[in-house]
Amino acid sequence: MGLEEKKTGKVHGLTLKERKYGKLTGVQDIHSFNENEILLQTGAGKVQIKGEQLHVKSLDLEKGEAEIEGKVNSVSYLTKNAQKKEEPLLKRMFR
Repeated sequence: MGLEEKKTGKVHGLTLKERKYGKLTGVQDIHSFNENEILLQTGAGKVQIKGEQLHVKSLDLEKGEAEIEGKVNSVSYLTKNAQKKEEPLLKRMFR
C-alpha cells in the first residue's frame, strides 16, 4: 500500500482518451460542474477540468470513480495557494 493510498484510502488516477472520454479514480466529492468546468475533490487535491459540452457520465463515490465526457481543453490540480489572490510578480521575485 503506497503513501497516497494510506492517506486517502483510494489511489488517484486519471485516464483521458482522445480528449473526449475520461475516468478518474480516488474521487472523494464533486464540488461543481457545468458544461464548461468540472471541479472534483480527489486524494491528490482538487482537480479542475475545463472544456466544452462536459458531462459527468457516471459517479460512484463508494468506489471513488467518476467518468466524464465532452471536449477537454485542460486539467489542472489546484493547490491551496491557487485559491488565494496571486501576489504581484515583483513581490514574488524579491523574496
